[in-house]
Amino acid sequence: MTFSALQTRRFARQYKKLHDKVAADVDVAVVSVCRAPRAGERKKGDLSDLWVHKFKSQGQLYLLGYTLDENVRLVFLEAIGPHENFNRDLKRS
Repeated sequence: MTFSALQTRRFARQYKKLHDKVAADVDVAVVSVCRAPRAGERKKGDLSDLWVHKFKSQGQLYLLGYTLDENVRLVFLEAIGPHENFNRDLKRS
């Protein structure tokens, strides 16, 4: 059984700014996360409740940050962005 996905406000703002080809790759990444949410890597330290799925788009590494709610089988899409400064930007907000 697959999980359902819900976007947070931060994710929606970041997604809206993406190029169309990158947005299409994000959509594919979201589907794969919903099918196997534990396939991503769990962050450590301050962001220990966050899971990250890595994928490439347009020759650049992107990270899709999400949290899980096992009880209602939901994936909360928290953030999307290039690998560079991803953790720093999440900690600031």
